[in-house]
Amino acid sequence: MMPLRALLPRLVACLLLALLAGCSSGGDDGGGRTEAPAWAEGMSVTEVSELPAEARRTLQLIDGGGPFPYERDGSVFGNFEGLLPRHERGYYREYTVPTPGSDDRGARRIVTGRNGETYYTDDHYASFTAVPR
Repeated sequence: MMPLRALLPRLVACLLLALLAGCSSGGDDGGGRTEAPAWAEGMSVTEVSELPAEARRTLQLIDGGGPFPYERDGSVFGNFEGLLPRHERGYYREYTVPTPGSDDRGARRIVTGRNGETYYTDDHYASFTAVPR
């Protein structure tokens, strides 16, 4: 058996290797999140798989062209809050994400841009997260 003094450098080397392996940069910010796409620079990002099931279903309806459960789905989103990149009126469309137990449309929406951008809000436009697809 080796004395502790002789094992210490090997132990330190193993710990450093384990630490470095856990800190490798695989294209995210270290927290498992993808970097924001160019169209959403500076925004937080949410992967489709991290969205609520109802939001994923709404994305499927958007991709399939409907039918949508709410009359206002697909209407122009004005971006009056100014939280999304500035574009001409009509650039963005909004879609309801159903909220279980809500008597009305609730606060959750998906907003899409003409060039394929996708954003999600769960607080009725007070904040958005980019959803790369």
